[in-house]
Amino acid sequence: MIVTCEAVQAAEKRLFESGAEAEPLMEDAGWGCANAIRQFCPRPGLAVLFVGKGNNGGDALVVGRHLRRWGWHVQAQLAGEPEEMTDLAARKLAEFEAEEEFSGSADALSGPVIAVDGLLGIGAHGPLRGGIDEMAAEVNAFREQEHATTFAIDIPSGVDGDSGEPHPGAVVADVTLTISAVKAGLVADRALDHIGRLVLIQMPEIAEAIEEADSGAFVTDAGWIAERLPRRAFSWHKGTAGRVAIVAGSRGLTGASRLSSLGALHGGAGLVTVFADESIYEIVAASAPPEVMVRPTRDFAEVADFKADVLALGPGLGNDPRGAEALLDLMRSDARPVVIDADGLNLLSRQPGALASFSPEGPRLLTPHPGELARLLGGELPGGKSRLEIARDMVEDGSATLLFKGARSLVAERGRAIAINPTGHSGMATGGIGDVLTGLCAALIGQGMAPFDAAATGSWLIGRAAEIALLDSRSSPESLSASQIAEHLGAAFRSARAGAF
Repeated sequence: MIVTCEAVQAAEKRLFESGAEAEPLMEDAGWGCANAIRQFCPRPGLAVLFVGKGNNGGDALVVGRHLRRWGWHVQAQLAGEPEEMTDLAARKLAEFEAEEEFSGSADALSGPVIAVDGLLGIGAHGPLRGGIDEMAAEVNAFREQEHATTFAIDIPSGVDGDSGEPHPGAVVADVTLTISAVKAGLVADRALDHIGRLVLIQMPEIAEAIEEADSGAFVTDAGWIAERLPRRAFSWHKGTAGRVAIVAGSRGLTGASRLSSLGALHGGAGLVTVFADESIYEIVAASAPPEVMVRPTRDFAEVADFKADVLALGPGLGNDPRGAEALLDLMRSDARPVVIDADGLNLLSRQPGALASFSPEGPRLLTPHPGELARLLGGELPGGKSRLEIARDMVEDGSATLLFKGARSLVAERGRAIAINPTGHSGMATGGIGDVLTGLCAALIGQGMAPFDAAATGSWLIGRAAEIALLDSRSSPESLSASQIAEHLGAAFRSARAGAF
């Protein structure tokens, strides 16, 4: 559910008018935010709270109180005098100050460094002023100078909750902990670099009181993902776990076949077979994981007769793949589900009418990044339209499912609300991630998922795997590779079932 700030405020007002008290809600929100912070930073460290005068500042103080109990060294910087705060925020300040730090908190100074933005909530409008502009500048300077991770409570201060417009000096958050519902501005393209990783802090009392029409889009979370992950019967075997056939790789691009097969293997596929042109067969076979079968081929038409539940086609095939007509025929005429990525999409885009004439026999999942989607649409993306609007328009008259990749990947299908993926980070800005995702989506389809669910689930899992990989003390955003992320997919599956943020 994606809603306006007004709808959330109206829901809160109705709750209070019905007798609900604000303090328990603030405690629940702060507890949820603190737990989310602990997921991303499990080791105690230094936390600096930037506390506004309103209830958003009270939320931050509740967070700080819990962090202190968990061994963090926590400091609070107030935007004004305590007597200027709301009564509830002032009460939370007193409780925070009364919470003693553990004697071991000094050790936390060698741990992670975070900033908690509790300056302004969704009720604030217009440019930053009244000293808040200076505090927001301090948050951003602290983030840069101390390499701190900034967590914003509900919304980064200075970002419009409805339009996503960041006012000058707005806080740049690495993680935004939005409370009760996702506000429209948090998924706006213009807000992306201020919002960072989007986390929904569940507040059922408020969410159930929101009265607003369906927005046509939603943000996936662990609960949504876990509901769709297949529960394996004890009698499952490699045949029932799904047979995936991958057509990938060419001279100079043989790694794409390995990465796609890794995605399929770690995505749960029972049997994975890579079809490699005979000219690269020896290279692909030598580098493939031992569990993967590699078949040399002179003619990709052989794939049509191969026993598989799902096909993955395109990674690393090159600009002018051998057997292009056979590949196009597979995309158009094979009755089985086909995941089409990379050079498969580029090959499709060179056909007259491209998408307008694309009427495949079976389910198709197209997985373009912006450049590939532009080629599919004739050379460029429509000007003046958001990614959500482009995705919605693309599937309006077609039968394919679209996974529009990016820092906030979108999954669209005609007649369905668009799924927005919140997971991942900038460490995924490296080659090969899309190849892993192609194999992963194919594996999920092979286990019985519909293409839409597989695309949304695969996007969440690969982003979460990248997050988990960073918890390894030897890893950093700069050092991560696609194969490392693939190795962490198992932990991402467990994370979804455990209800991670």
